[in-house]
Amino acid sequence: MTKRHKENWVGMFKSFFPQPVWFFSSLILWFIINLVLWHSGGSGWGTYLGFPENYFDEKLTIGIGRFWSAQFIWFYLWYFMATTIFALFWQWKAGHRWQRWSVWGSAFILFNIWFGVQVNVVLNEWYSPFYDQIQQMLTKGGGDVSLLYQGALTFIYIAMVYVTLAVFNLFFVSHYVFRWRTAMNDYYTAHWEQLRHIEGASQRIQEDTMRFAKTTEQLSVSLIEALMLLMAFLPILYQLSSHVKVLPIVGEIPHALMWASIGWAVLGTVILMVVGMKLPGLEFNNQKVEAAYRKELVYGEDYADRAHPLTLQELFSRVRWNYFRLYFHYAYFNMVRIWYLQLDNIYGLFILFPSIAAGAITLGLMMQILNVFGKVRESFQYLILSWPTIIELMSIYKRLKAFESHID
Repeated sequence: MTKRHKENWVGMFKSFFPQPVWFFSSLILWFIINLVLWHSGGSGWGTYLGFPENYFDEKLTIGIGRFWSAQFIWFYLWYFMATTIFALFWQWKAGHRWQRWSVWGSAFILFNIWFGVQVNVVLNEWYSPFYDQIQQMLTKGGGDVSLLYQGALTFIYIAMVYVTLAVFNLFFVSHYVFRWRTAMNDYYTAHWEQLRHIEGASQRIQEDTMRFAKTTEQLSVSLIEALMLLMAFLPILYQLSSHVKVLPIVGEIPHALMWASIGWAVLGTVILMVVGMKLPGLEFNNQKVEAAYRKELVYGEDYADRAHPLTLQELFSRVRWNYFRLYFHYAYFNMVRIWYLQLDNIYGLFILFPSIAAGAITLGLMMQILNVFGKVRESFQYLILSWPTIIELMSIYKRLKAFESHID
């Protein structure tokens, strides 16, 4: 790959991020450094700023109060300081025009993802005592109804925090994506003289820039959220595995829940990758034939000697043929994907059948296990749940990569 081509293909990133290769490499390195420092004792360094002794070992409440506990406040300060150092470094290193959005905006989105995961953690802790309370009332012939109202209100308060944050995050992400689109738009229009002759050039700038920014952001957020969910819930699933030692068919194995979750997710991922391997290329070809057909129609509006019926018929036949191929390949891909996701709905309960029959778990513990098991399984199934979107992004990326190759 030539240096010119290597630089061009990252134009969709370098228009928004400062020196993308070094930027993302330094981001991963800075994340690892902070992660090591935090788990090597940094989580307790808040005492140097006046936080109570052993504040990080205190048991957190099941409710919204934990979000302004000393543990959480120290993390907020740590995250802000780490982001500030990273942003100042890149301000000194590159001074990119869009740095406020690409650095601070990305950091804010990452923080919202982390906070959403923490809300899921506290909701998971709410399951066990609440449903155990219900089970006790059902088996003992009744109980204090105010306890149920109190538990429901706790859930509502936590959900209100989550919904408020999610709505605000969606609003912010919309602006973030449009800024990225603006950066790409400015980059491509600055080279318009070199790009204007390319088939579908106007669509690449007007439509594909927005789709690329939006789809990349969605997939990146989903991936980071999946990783954070794993970091948060995998240790919990490991602990809960002590209550479930026997799996259907397989029998008794150590850490049964973890193996059941990983095995099922890997199986689904491999199957869908195999059955969907032809789709990215077909999506890319679909855009090419559509662009050729659209371009001839546009020329026909301005020139009488263009867009003859026979020419249009030939171009449209290519569009039709590619769509029919897409329909066929999507048919068996969707059949496999939907069947897997439907079976996935009962898989967690199926895994617990032997433990339920043996009376080894309570209702509250069962609900908590199902929730944790679902979160971990969902994280491992990132490729399965995102595969159609990945196919779309690969198609957009191929078009923009070919588009950028014409820039000197």
